Amino acid sequence: MTSAGSAEVVRVTGQGAGPQAARLLHRAREARLAGERTPAVPRAEIDASWDRAVRCGVDPDQSPESELLEADEIEHRRHSTALGELMPLLRAGLASIADAARQIMVVTDAEGRVLWRQGNAGVLRRAHDICLEEGAAWSEAATGTNAIGTALVDRVPVQVHSAEHFIRALHQWTCAAAPVRDPRDGRLLGIVDISGPASTFHPATLALVDSVARLAEGELRSRHLAEIERLRSVAAPILCRVGGRALAVDAHGRLAAVTGMAPVDRLPLPKSLRPGRVWLPSLGMCQVDPLPGGWLVRVGEGPAEDVPRRVVLDLSRPRTPAVHLTGPLGNRTQRLSPRHAELLFALAAHREGRTAAELARDLFGDAGRTVTVRAEISRLRRRLAEVLAHRPYRFADGVEVEVVHPDHGADLLPHSMAPVVAEARRAARAT
Repeated sequence: MTSAGSAEVVRVTGQGAGPQAARLLHRAREARLAGERTPAVPRAEIDASWDRAVRCGVDPDQSPESELLEADEIEHRRHSTALGELMPLLRAGLASIADAARQIMVVTDAEGRVLWRQGNAGVLRRAHDICLEEGAAWSEAATGTNAIGTALVDRVPVQVHSAEHFIRALHQWTCAAAPVRDPRDGRLLGIVDISGPASTFHPATLALVDSVARLAEGELRSRHLAEIERLRSVAAPILCRVGGRALAVDAHGRLAAVTGMAPVDRLPLPKSLRPGRVWLPSLGMCQVDPLPGGWLVRVGEGPAEDVPRRVVLDLSRPRTPAVHLTGPLGNRTQRLSPRHAELLFALAAHREGRTAAELARDLFGDAGRTVTVRAEISRLRRRLAEVLAHRPYRFADGVEVEVVHPDHGADLLPHSMAPVVAEARRAARAT
Protein backbone atom coordinates (compact mmCIF):
# COMPACT_ATOMS: atom_id res chain seq x y z
CA MET A 1 0.00 0.00 0.00
CA THR A 2 1.22 3.51 -0.71
CA SER A 3 1.29 6.50 1.57
CA ALA A 4 -1.36 9.13 0.98
CA GLY A 5 1.04 11.98 1.80
CA SER A 6 -0.78 15.28 1.49
CA ALA A 7 -3.61 13.83 -0.58
CA GLU A 8 -7.05 15.39 -0.34
CA VAL A 9 -9.37 13.57 2.09
CA VAL A 10 -12.66 12.66 0.40
CA ARG A 11 -15.75 12.66 2.60
CA VAL A 12 -19.00 11.35 1.21
CA THR A 13 -20.89 11.38 4.52
CA GLY A 14 -20.70 15.03 5.48
CA GLN A 15 -22.17 18.37 4.57
CA GLY A 16 -21.86 19.10 0.90
CA ALA A 17 -21.27 15.45 -0.07
CA GLY A 18 -22.52 14.64 -3.54
CA PRO A 19 -21.91 12.69 -6.75
CA GLN A 20 -18.53 14.36 -7.35
CA ALA A 21 -17.24 13.22 -3.95
CA ALA A 22 -18.51 9.71 -4.66
CA ARG A 23 -16.69 9.65 -8.01
CA LEU A 24 -13.44 10.86 -6.38
CA LEU A 25 -13.77 8.18 -3.73
CA HIS A 26 -14.43 5.52 -6.36
CA ARG A 27 -11.26 6.53 -8.23
CA ALA A 28 -9.28 6.55 -4.97
CA ARG A 29 -10.48 3.06 -4.24
CA GLU A 30 -9.56 1.77 -7.69
CA ALA A 31 -6.09 3.30 -7.37
CA ARG A 32 -5.68 1.75 -3.93
CA LEU A 33 -6.56 -1.69 -5.27
CA ALA A 34 -4.08 -1.22 -8.11
CA GLY A 35 -1.34 -0.12 -5.68
CA GLU A 36 -1.11 3.32 -7.29
CA ARG A 37 -0.85 6.77 -5.75
CA THR A 38 -4.00 8.81 -5.75
CA PRO A 39 -4.71 12.53 -5.31
CA ALA A 40 -7.55 11.75 -2.90
CA VAL A 41 -8.02 9.35 0.01
CA PRO A 42 -11.02 8.36 2.11
CA ARG A 43 -11.54 9.23 5.75
CA ALA A 44 -8.95 7.69 8.08
CA GLU A 45 -11.28 5.01 9.46
CA ILE A 46 -12.32 3.96 5.95
CA ASP A 47 -8.71 4.03 4.74
CA ALA A 48 -7.65 1.73 7.59
CA SER A 49 -10.58 -0.57 6.93
CA TRP A 50 -9.69 -0.86 3.23
CA ASP A 51 -6.18 -1.87 4.27
CA ARG A 52 -7.58 -4.58 6.54
CA ALA A 53 -9.86 -5.87 3.79
CA VAL A 54 -6.91 -6.15 1.39
CA ARG A 55 -4.84 -7.99 3.99
CA CYS A 56 -7.74 -10.39 4.65
CA GLY A 57 -7.95 -11.17 0.94
CA VAL A 58 -11.49 -9.86 0.49
CA ASP A 59 -12.34 -9.75 -3.22
CA PRO A 60 -13.84 -6.33 -4.08
CA ASP A 61 -15.80 -7.96 -6.92
CA GLN A 62 -17.19 -10.79 -4.82
CA SER A 63 -20.86 -11.22 -4.19
CA PRO A 64 -21.68 -10.43 -0.55
CA GLU A 65 -22.61 -14.02 0.21
CA SER A 66 -22.35 -15.86 3.51
CA GLU A 67 -23.01 -19.32 4.82
CA LEU A 68 -26.03 -18.69 7.02
CA LEU A 69 -26.30 -20.07 10.52
CA GLU A 70 -28.88 -22.79 11.06
CA ALA A 71 -32.17 -21.67 12.62
CA ASP A 72 -31.45 -23.46 15.92
CA GLU A 73 -28.02 -21.82 16.16
CA ILE A 74 -29.57 -18.38 15.57
CA GLU A 75 -32.11 -19.10 18.30
CA HIS A 76 -29.35 -20.30 20.64
CA ARG A 77 -27.36 -17.10 20.09
CA ARG A 78 -30.45 -14.97 20.67
CA HIS A 79 -31.03 -16.66 24.01
CA SER A 80 -27.35 -16.44 24.95
CA THR A 81 -27.00 -12.67 24.66
CA ALA A 82 -28.38 -9.83 26.75
CA LEU A 83 -29.30 -8.14 23.47
CA GLY A 84 -32.43 -10.26 23.38
CA GLU A 85 -33.68 -8.48 26.51
CA LEU A 86 -33.10 -5.15 24.76
CA MET A 87 -34.98 -5.85 21.55
CA PRO A 88 -38.23 -4.14 22.68
CA LEU A 89 -36.24 -0.96 23.39
CA LEU A 90 -34.30 -1.19 20.10
CA ARG A 91 -37.48 -1.79 18.13
CA ALA A 92 -39.18 1.17 19.79
CA GLY A 93 -36.17 3.42 19.23
CA LEU A 94 -35.14 2.46 15.71
CA ALA A 95 -37.40 0.02 13.85
CA SER A 96 -40.31 2.39 13.23
CA ILE A 97 -37.98 5.20 12.19
CA ALA A 98 -36.12 2.85 9.86
CA ASP A 99 -39.37 1.74 8.28
CA ALA A 100 -40.48 5.33 7.64
CA ALA A 101 -37.05 6.24 6.23
CA ARG A 102 -37.00 3.24 3.84
CA GLN A 103 -34.28 1.54 5.85
CA ILE A 104 -33.96 -1.50 8.12
CA MET A 105 -32.64 -2.07 11.62
CA VAL A 106 -30.09 -4.87 11.96
CA VAL A 107 -28.75 -6.29 15.24
CA THR A 108 -25.73 -8.60 15.31
CA ASP A 109 -23.80 -10.48 17.95
CA ALA A 110 -20.17 -9.78 18.85
CA GLU A 111 -19.00 -11.86 15.87
CA GLY A 112 -20.99 -9.82 13.37
CA ARG A 113 -23.64 -12.50 12.81
CA VAL A 114 -27.07 -11.02 12.09
CA LEU A 115 -29.56 -12.11 14.75
CA TRP A 116 -32.48 -9.74 14.12
CA ARG A 117 -33.76 -7.58 11.23
CA GLN A 118 -36.76 -5.31 11.06
CA GLY A 119 -37.92 -2.36 9.01
CA ASN A 120 -39.17 -1.41 5.56
CA ALA A 121 -40.56 -4.46 3.74
CA GLY A 122 -39.16 -3.42 0.36
CA VAL A 123 -35.69 -2.86 1.76
CA LEU A 124 -35.83 -6.21 3.56
CA ARG A 125 -36.39 -7.83 0.16
CA ARG A 126 -33.50 -5.89 -1.36
CA ALA A 127 -31.30 -6.85 1.58
CA HIS A 128 -31.72 -10.48 0.60
CA ASP A 129 -29.74 -9.73 -2.58
CA ILE A 130 -26.69 -8.69 -0.53
CA CYS A 131 -27.16 -11.42 2.09
CA LEU A 132 -28.05 -8.92 4.82
CA GLU A 133 -30.28 -11.48 6.51
CA GLU A 134 -30.52 -13.43 9.73
CA GLY A 135 -27.56 -15.72 10.27
CA ALA A 136 -25.24 -13.95 7.79
CA ALA A 137 -21.69 -12.86 8.65
CA TRP A 138 -20.95 -9.13 8.37
CA SER A 139 -17.48 -8.91 9.86
CA GLU A 140 -14.83 -7.14 7.79
CA ALA A 141 -13.11 -10.46 7.12
CA ALA A 142 -16.31 -11.71 5.48
CA THR A 143 -17.72 -8.61 3.78
CA GLY A 144 -14.97 -5.98 3.74
CA THR A 145 -15.59 -2.42 4.84
CA ASN A 146 -19.14 -1.97 6.15
CA ALA A 147 -20.59 -0.22 9.17
CA ILE A 148 -21.22 -3.41 11.17
CA GLY A 149 -17.81 -4.97 10.53
CA THR A 150 -15.85 -1.74 10.94
CA ALA A 151 -17.68 -0.88 14.19
CA LEU A 152 -16.74 -4.35 15.46
CA VAL A 153 -13.06 -3.62 14.80
CA ASP A 154 -12.91 0.02 15.91
CA ARG A 155 -15.41 -0.34 18.79
CA VAL A 156 -16.85 3.09 17.93
CA PRO A 157 -19.91 4.26 15.95
CA VAL A 158 -19.25 4.21 12.20
CA GLN A 159 -21.13 5.36 9.12
CA VAL A 160 -20.23 3.85 5.73
CA HIS A 161 -21.80 5.22 2.59
CA SER A 162 -21.81 4.19 -1.05
CA ALA A 163 -18.29 3.78 -2.51
CA GLU A 164 -16.76 3.70 0.96
CA HIS A 165 -17.81 0.05 1.03
CA PHE A 166 -14.97 -2.21 -0.09
CA ILE A 167 -17.19 -4.58 -2.09
CA ARG A 168 -18.63 -2.98 -5.22
CA ALA A 169 -21.98 -4.71 -4.77
CA LEU A 170 -22.57 -2.59 -1.66
CA HIS A 171 -22.02 0.78 -3.34
CA GLN A 172 -25.77 1.27 -3.64
CA TRP A 173 -26.15 1.05 0.14
CA THR A 174 -25.60 3.27 3.15
CA CYS A 175 -25.28 2.09 6.75
CA ALA A 176 -24.61 3.42 10.24
CA ALA A 177 -23.71 1.21 13.21
CA ALA A 178 -22.80 1.51 16.88
CA PRO A 179 -21.46 -1.05 19.38
CA VAL A 180 -23.42 -2.11 22.47
CA ARG A 181 -21.36 -3.08 25.53
CA ASP A 182 -22.26 -4.84 28.73
CA PRO A 183 -21.91 -2.14 31.42
CA ARG A 184 -21.01 -4.78 34.03
CA ASP A 185 -17.67 -5.68 32.44
CA GLY A 186 -17.32 -3.60 29.26
CA ARG A 187 -17.62 -6.71 27.09
CA LEU A 188 -18.90 -6.12 23.54
CA LEU A 189 -22.36 -7.63 23.15
CA GLY A 190 -22.97 -6.78 19.51
CA ILE A 191 -23.81 -4.10 16.99
CA VAL A 192 -26.97 -2.17 16.24
CA ASP A 193 -27.17 -0.89 12.66
CA ILE A 194 -29.41 1.04 10.29
CA SER A 195 -29.01 0.19 6.59
CA GLY A 196 -30.79 1.19 3.41
CA PRO A 197 -30.40 2.27 -0.21
CA ALA A 198 -27.72 4.93 -0.74
CA SER A 199 -30.43 7.44 -1.61
CA THR A 200 -31.69 7.28 2.01
CA PHE A 201 -28.41 8.58 3.47
CA HIS A 202 -28.72 11.22 6.19
CA PRO A 203 -25.79 12.52 8.29
CA ALA A 204 -27.90 12.41 11.48
CA THR A 205 -28.49 8.65 11.22
CA LEU A 206 -25.23 7.83 13.00
CA ALA A 207 -26.10 10.03 15.98
CA LEU A 208 -29.52 8.38 16.18
CA VAL A 209 -28.09 4.86 16.16
CA ASP A 210 -25.44 5.76 18.73
CA SER A 211 -27.96 7.37 21.07
CA VAL A 212 -30.20 4.29 20.97
CA ALA A 213 -27.18 2.04 21.63
CA ARG A 214 -26.34 4.16 24.68
CA LEU A 215 -29.97 3.91 25.86
CA ALA A 216 -29.70 0.14 25.54
CA GLU A 217 -26.58 0.13 27.69
CA GLY A 218 -28.35 2.33 30.24
CA GLU A 219 -31.23 -0.16 30.37
CA LEU A 220 -28.79 -2.99 31.04
CA ARG A 221 -27.16 -0.93 33.79
CA SER A 222 -30.54 -0.29 35.44
CA ARG A 223 -31.44 -3.97 35.27
CA HIS A 224 -28.12 -4.94 36.77
CA LEU A 225 -28.59 -2.54 39.68
CA ALA A 226 -32.04 -4.03 40.27
CA GLU A 227 -30.55 -7.55 40.25
CA ILE A 228 -27.89 -6.48 42.75
CA GLU A 229 -30.57 -5.03 45.01
CA ARG A 230 -32.58 -8.27 44.89
CA LEU A 231 -29.44 -10.28 45.69
CA ARG A 232 -28.67 -7.93 48.59
CA SER A 233 -32.14 -8.45 50.06
CA VAL A 234 -31.63 -12.23 49.94
CA ALA A 235 -28.05 -12.16 51.21
CA ALA A 236 -28.42 -9.70 54.10
CA PRO A 237 -30.19 -12.08 56.55
CA ILE A 238 -27.83 -14.92 55.59
CA LEU A 239 -24.75 -12.79 56.27
CA CYS A 240 -26.15 -11.96 59.70
CA ARG A 241 -26.26 -15.68 60.52
CA VAL A 242 -22.97 -16.95 59.08
CA GLY A 243 -20.65 -14.60 60.99
CA GLY A 244 -16.97 -14.23 60.15
CA ARG A 245 -15.78 -12.77 56.87
CA ALA A 246 -18.23 -13.22 54.02
CA LEU A 247 -19.59 -11.47 50.98
CA ALA A 248 -22.36 -11.92 48.46
CA VAL A 249 -21.57 -11.28 44.79
CA ASP A 250 -23.45 -11.66 41.53
CA ALA A 251 -22.39 -14.07 38.79
CA HIS A 252 -19.89 -11.46 37.53
CA GLY A 253 -18.35 -10.92 40.97
CA ARG A 254 -20.04 -7.56 41.59
CA LEU A 255 -20.54 -6.94 45.30
CA ALA A 256 -24.06 -7.00 46.74
CA ALA A 257 -23.32 -7.29 50.49
CA VAL A 258 -20.37 -7.88 52.83
CA THR A 259 -19.68 -8.55 56.49
CA GLY A 260 -16.50 -8.74 58.58
CA MET A 261 -14.23 -7.29 55.88
CA ALA A 262 -13.66 -4.24 53.71
CA PRO A 263 -15.95 -4.01 50.67
CA VAL A 264 -14.61 -4.52 47.16
CA ASP A 265 -16.13 -3.34 43.89
CA ARG A 266 -15.66 -6.67 42.19
CA LEU A 267 -14.40 -10.10 43.24
CA PRO A 268 -12.56 -11.93 40.42
CA LEU A 269 -14.25 -15.32 39.97
CA PRO A 270 -13.18 -18.42 38.04
CA LYS A 271 -14.95 -18.87 34.71
CA SER A 272 -16.56 -22.11 35.86
CA LEU A 273 -17.37 -21.56 39.51
CA ARG A 274 -19.04 -24.42 41.39
CA PRO A 275 -20.24 -24.79 44.98
CA GLY A 276 -17.68 -26.05 47.51
CA ARG A 277 -14.16 -25.23 48.61
CA VAL A 278 -12.54 -22.85 46.13
CA TRP A 279 -9.19 -21.07 46.13
CA LEU A 280 -9.67 -17.42 45.16
CA PRO A 281 -6.36 -15.55 44.61
CA SER A 282 -7.57 -12.36 46.27
CA LEU A 283 -9.04 -14.08 49.36
CA GLY A 284 -7.43 -17.53 49.73
CA MET A 285 -9.44 -20.66 50.48
CA CYS A 286 -13.17 -19.97 50.58
CA GLN A 287 -16.42 -21.84 50.89
CA VAL A 288 -18.71 -20.93 48.00
CA ASP A 289 -22.45 -21.57 48.02
CA PRO A 290 -25.06 -20.46 45.48
CA LEU A 291 -27.61 -17.76 46.10
CA PRO A 292 -30.47 -16.79 43.80
CA GLY A 293 -28.66 -14.60 41.28
CA GLY A 294 -25.18 -14.96 42.72
CA TRP A 295 -22.85 -16.54 45.26
CA LEU A 296 -22.17 -16.50 48.99
CA VAL A 297 -18.40 -16.51 49.59
CA ARG A 298 -17.17 -17.29 53.10
CA VAL A 299 -13.49 -16.53 53.57
CA GLY A 300 -11.26 -19.05 55.30
CA GLU A 301 -14.20 -21.33 56.09
CA GLY A 302 -14.16 -25.12 56.17
CA PRO A 303 -16.77 -27.26 54.43
CA ALA A 304 -20.39 -26.27 54.83
CA GLU A 305 -22.28 -27.86 57.67
CA ASP A 306 -23.36 -31.38 56.88
CA VAL A 307 -26.97 -30.49 56.27
CA PRO A 308 -28.65 -32.78 53.74
CA ARG A 309 -29.70 -31.13 50.51
CA ARG A 310 -33.32 -31.86 49.78
CA VAL A 311 -35.57 -30.85 46.90
CA VAL A 312 -39.35 -30.99 47.02
CA LEU A 313 -40.96 -30.44 43.63
CA ASP A 314 -44.46 -29.31 44.54
CA LEU A 315 -46.89 -29.92 41.66
CA SER A 316 -49.93 -30.28 43.90
CA ARG A 317 -51.39 -26.96 42.78
CA PRO A 318 -51.89 -27.06 39.00
CA ARG A 319 -51.31 -23.38 38.31
CA THR A 320 -48.54 -22.62 40.81
CA PRO A 321 -45.73 -25.18 40.59
CA ALA A 322 -42.90 -24.53 43.03
CA VAL A 323 -39.70 -26.06 44.35
CA HIS A 324 -38.72 -26.12 48.02
CA LEU A 325 -35.03 -26.50 48.85
CA THR A 326 -33.28 -27.41 52.08
CA GLY A 327 -29.52 -26.94 52.27
CA PRO A 328 -26.59 -25.44 54.19
CA LEU A 329 -28.03 -21.94 53.88
CA GLY A 330 -31.46 -22.85 55.20
CA ASN A 331 -34.78 -23.32 53.43
CA ARG A 332 -36.19 -21.45 50.48
CA THR A 333 -39.05 -21.74 48.02
CA GLN A 334 -39.10 -20.67 44.40
CA ARG A 335 -41.99 -20.44 41.98
CA LEU A 336 -41.44 -22.27 38.70
CA SER A 337 -42.40 -21.46 35.15
CA PRO A 338 -44.36 -24.25 33.39
CA ARG A 339 -41.29 -25.14 31.31
CA HIS A 340 -38.99 -25.37 34.33
CA ALA A 341 -41.58 -27.47 36.16
CA GLU A 342 -41.57 -29.88 33.20
CA LEU A 343 -37.77 -30.03 33.20
CA LEU A 344 -37.52 -30.80 36.92
CA PHE A 345 -40.28 -33.39 36.63
CA ALA A 346 -38.36 -35.14 33.82
CA LEU A 347 -35.15 -35.11 35.85
CA ALA A 348 -36.98 -36.44 38.91
CA ALA A 349 -38.37 -39.27 36.79
CA HIS A 350 -34.89 -40.15 35.52
CA ARG A 351 -32.50 -39.82 38.45
CA GLU A 352 -29.72 -41.43 36.40
CA GLY A 353 -29.70 -38.29 34.22
CA ARG A 354 -30.76 -37.23 30.74
CA THR A 355 -28.89 -35.94 27.72
CA ALA A 356 -30.09 -32.80 25.95
CA ALA A 357 -31.58 -34.96 23.19
CA GLU A 358 -33.43 -37.14 25.72
CA LEU A 359 -34.82 -34.09 27.50
CA ALA A 360 -35.89 -32.68 24.12
CA ARG A 361 -37.90 -35.86 23.53
CA ASP A 362 -39.31 -35.67 27.07
CA LEU A 363 -40.47 -32.08 26.62
CA PHE A 364 -41.20 -31.72 22.90
CA GLY A 365 -41.25 -35.22 21.43
CA ASP A 366 -38.42 -34.04 19.17
CA ALA A 367 -34.82 -34.99 19.95
CA GLY A 368 -33.56 -32.22 17.66
CA ARG A 369 -34.63 -29.35 19.91
CA THR A 370 -31.49 -29.48 22.02
CA VAL A 371 -30.71 -25.78 21.70
CA THR A 372 -33.95 -24.83 23.46
CA VAL A 373 -33.34 -27.43 26.16
CA ARG A 374 -29.81 -26.21 26.84
CA ALA A 375 -30.99 -22.61 27.06
CA GLU A 376 -33.73 -23.49 29.55
CA ILE A 377 -31.41 -25.68 31.64
CA SER A 378 -28.89 -22.84 31.74
CA ARG A 379 -31.55 -20.49 33.14
CA LEU A 380 -32.70 -23.09 35.65
CA ARG A 381 -29.16 -23.80 36.90
CA ARG A 382 -28.65 -20.13 37.69
CA ARG A 383 -31.31 -20.54 40.38
CA LEU A 384 -30.68 -24.14 41.45
CA ALA A 385 -26.95 -24.64 40.90
CA GLU A 386 -26.44 -26.40 44.24
CA VAL A 387 -28.79 -29.29 43.40
CA LEU A 388 -28.38 -29.70 39.62
CA ALA A 389 -25.49 -31.33 37.79
CA HIS A 390 -24.74 -31.85 34.11
CA ARG A 391 -23.09 -34.32 31.72
CA PRO A 392 -25.70 -35.75 31.85
CA TYR A 393 -28.28 -33.33 33.24
CA ARG A 394 -29.47 -34.65 36.60
CA PHE A 395 -30.01 -33.92 40.25
CA ALA A 396 -26.64 -33.84 41.99
CA ASP A 397 -25.39 -36.82 43.94
CA GLY A 398 -26.58 -36.85 47.54
CA VAL A 399 -29.65 -34.72 46.85
CA GLU A 400 -32.90 -36.16 48.13
CA VAL A 401 -35.75 -35.51 45.68
CA GLU A 402 -39.48 -35.72 46.37
CA VAL A 403 -42.30 -34.93 43.93
CA VAL A 404 -45.63 -33.87 45.43
CA HIS A 405 -48.40 -34.85 43.00
CA PRO A 406 -51.88 -33.35 42.85
CA ASP A 407 -54.78 -35.31 44.39
CA HIS A 408 -56.00 -36.30 40.94
CA GLY A 409 -53.56 -37.54 38.29
CA ALA A 410 -55.29 -35.55 35.55
CA ASP A 411 -54.31 -32.33 37.36
CA LEU A 412 -50.57 -32.96 36.95
CA LEU A 413 -49.40 -29.83 35.06
CA PRO A 414 -52.74 -29.95 33.20
CA HIS A 415 -51.74 -27.51 30.46
CA SER A 416 -48.47 -29.28 29.68
CA MET A 417 -48.10 -31.03 26.31
CA ALA A 418 -44.72 -32.53 27.26
CA PRO A 419 -44.68 -36.28 26.51
CA VAL A 420 -43.08 -37.09 29.88
CA VAL A 421 -45.95 -35.33 31.69
CA ALA A 422 -48.66 -36.72 29.41
CA GLU A 423 -47.38 -40.25 30.02
CA ALA A 424 -47.46 -39.69 33.80
CA ARG A 425 -51.06 -38.45 33.56
CA ARG A 426 -52.07 -41.54 31.56
CA ALA A 427 -50.37 -43.83 34.09
CA ALA A 428 -52.16 -42.10 36.98
CA ARG A 429 -55.55 -42.56 35.30
CA ALA A 430 -54.84 -46.26 34.73
CA THR A 431 -54.27 -46.95 38.43
